[in-house]
Amino acid sequence: MSTEPETTEEAGPGTPDTPGTTEHGTDGAVTAGGTTDTGAAGAPDGTDAVGESGPQDAAGGAGGSDGTEAAGGSEGAEATDGSDGVDAGEGSAGAEAGGGSGAVEGGAAAAGVSEAEAELAAQRVERERIERRKAEKQGPIDSGAKLSGKAADLLAAIRAVESGEKPAATVFEEPAPAPRRTAPEPVRRPQPAPAPVAPGGPAPETVDAVRRVLAEGGAPDTLAPQAAAALGEGAGTALREDPWQLLRVGGVRPDQADGFARALLGAACGPDDERRGRALTVWLLEQAAVAGHTALELPTLIAALGKQGVPDPDAAVQGALAEGEALAFQDALEEPGAAAPQAGDEDADEERERPVRVLVGLERYALAEESLADGLARLVNSLAKEPGQAWEATAAGLSGGAAELARAVAGHGLVLHTGGEAARAEPAALLGAARAAGLRAFAACHTPDGRRRLAERLGGEAAEHGAGTVAGLLSGAEGPGRDADGALELDLLIVPDAPQLDVESAAMLVESLPDGARLLLCGDPGVLWSAGPGRVFADLLAARACPQIASRVPDPGPLGELVSGIGVGELNQVAAPGKEIVIVPVRDAGEAVHRTVQLVADSVPRAIGVPADQTVVITPGHGGAAGTRALNSALKERLNPGPGRFGGFDPGDRIAYSPAPGRTVPGVVVSADADGLHLSCAGAPVVVPRERVEGSVRHGWALTAHQAVGTRWPAVVVVLPGDAAQALSRPWVYTAFGRAERHLSVVHGVEQALPKAVAEVPPKPRTTRLQTLLRTQVPAA
Repeated sequence: MSTEPETTEEAGPGTPDTPGTTEHGTDGAVTAGGTTDTGAAGAPDGTDAVGESGPQDAAGGAGGSDGTEAAGGSEGAEATDGSDGVDAGEGSAGAEAGGGSGAVEGGAAAAGVSEAEAELAAQRVERERIERRKAEKQGPIDSGAKLSGKAADLLAAIRAVESGEKPAATVFEEPAPAPRRTAPEPVRRPQPAPAPVAPGGPAPETVDAVRRVLAEGGAPDTLAPQAAAALGEGAGTALREDPWQLLRVGGVRPDQADGFARALLGAACGPDDERRGRALTVWLLEQAAVAGHTALELPTLIAALGKQGVPDPDAAVQGALAEGEALAFQDALEEPGAAAPQAGDEDADEERERPVRVLVGLERYALAEESLADGLARLVNSLAKEPGQAWEATAAGLSGGAAELARAVAGHGLVLHTGGEAARAEPAALLGAARAAGLRAFAACHTPDGRRRLAERLGGEAAEHGAGTVAGLLSGAEGPGRDADGALELDLLIVPDAPQLDVESAAMLVESLPDGARLLLCGDPGVLWSAGPGRVFADLLAARACPQIASRVPDPGPLGELVSGIGVGELNQVAAPGKEIVIVPVRDAGEAVHRTVQLVADSVPRAIGVPADQTVVITPGHGGAAGTRALNSALKERLNPGPGRFGGFDPGDRIAYSPAPGRTVPGVVVSADADGLHLSCAGAPVVVPRERVEGSVRHGWALTAHQAVGTRWPAVVVVLPGDAAQALSRPWVYTAFGRAERHLSVVHGVEQALPKAVAEVPPKPRTTRLQTLLRTQVPAA
């Protein structure tokens, strides 16, 4: 398998280069979805959006390797070929080792193509079949006249739905008949037609103009809405004059844009075209943002352009800067032992030259980072000198770590709080005490599950206790109102999942706070960083620009002991008398899938008492023979088999819904109709329009660690196939293992790569500017 790592931590420090050709030989052609078979197209090396880790030897893991013994000390740790580990001492757990490989043959076969391309290919086949059937119906329906009984009823029902006499939702009222040909049609995606333009999107005539240019260049017209949205009014003309602007469409790679440009420009197209250099500069900066960087150092960007065949990388960068497509910065480097520069130190700086680094970044992330630094400085400097009686009453009503936290927040506009899951009790107690004292306090979590857990600590409903989500607060769906100036009517904002804040979300939060408000950022510094660009929480910790309160509340039990050790780089042997931790050795990816299905569907419910719908599977990537796609396929076949009557989904399917990049909400499919796919996410109904289903909904029995961060489940099965070793890091293992509340099973096929990753593989660095910006505006705490 070649894993498709989802975590942006695997990105190199500013090396977003992508080969100009792929091993699948696309020859510059743009695929229907704008992607090719190389994993997550167009992303920098080593991330989920940046290519795939190379294949590794999948030998071993069975028979209790040293890596297995180091990962846990439960009775199940000695599970052998005939047992999955959870049922050790209770009889055989199931089939022979290779028995599960058949369940994932489809997933393994599809490992070489991207998800979007595979689904688009399936759509094309289905559309052709439907068109053939419709063509057969154009003449007199002699065959229909000969039908009788249930067959005639089914034919009449299908035609009623197609004519609009009955709603499409009625197809879900009864199971589909064994021959799948009758059920899918009423709820399939629209026939091959121009993609509908979302309200507020580009005008239809703009989309049509782009579609004509795409056709001339041999690119699929399905890219037209995205290209029109990216390029704005006059997109058709802009694309014709500069074909490399096609790179602004997500998923399109340089070799594909080159092929499109050759088709439009002919002999005038060349690698030294200045338009190509500018477009590649912007594209590389976009890929760097996918990998978590807010900017790139100039030498790194120059080197990446050289790898893309740009003859004069310096001129390409200067061209992008001159056109305003990128911005350049000179940031002074901090010298060891030197005092941090302050706002009035310009004269001193002139007297001695300080080393600088030159960075290049996109305007949106540069402005967000500068806005964030300005907003944090405003909060720190606008605080009243005296806390007030309400803050004194808040601190007086608390004890221990919560009281220490309350005193710090009372006297400072910005405070950082670190700790694991159990440490969330301290900001929760502060939230309750502050609201009881009459302060306007609110907590914004990363996920609905985080909101639920916080509300449970306070003993009531989330809204009643001032708990919500970051997305809900920013959209106005949750939280307090805003004053006449547009600022949130808050005295205290608590963000319990601060490591998941990217620079844009953090900037919007800080900008929304009024002068004099307090901001408390809480989180576990050991988890994976945000899916979006930046590393806000880590930068603030490193800048030491405000008080930092480290919780002394440890996570309890064997799971807490195991995860705490991982956080400091040690994979300890942990006693688990209640089978809280179980290691299941496997030899290859097929056995890993088989054991995983066995654990989720049978062993964990029977031996641990956690039902399958409260167990989640976490694996390093989407692709490969034991990635999320293969695992979800096998788990669906076992737990909720069905024909996938709406875009591959059936009622009862567990899903992962991504309403925006970097956000994943687990849910369940309820039904489907003409409006789209109806989901239940965290108890709330959600309708996903049919044109957005493919891009925003995946099956959700198996997730990546980045999708799972911010949420916890009673039981977690972490799958580590042999060729996933290169995707592992300490933050990844810490995050994946830390999602379990009661039970953790590790399907272990990476041998010594697991303890090595915990001990030696820290998070990959990200290039950001926040520390430098803060040093000049906020004095060190």
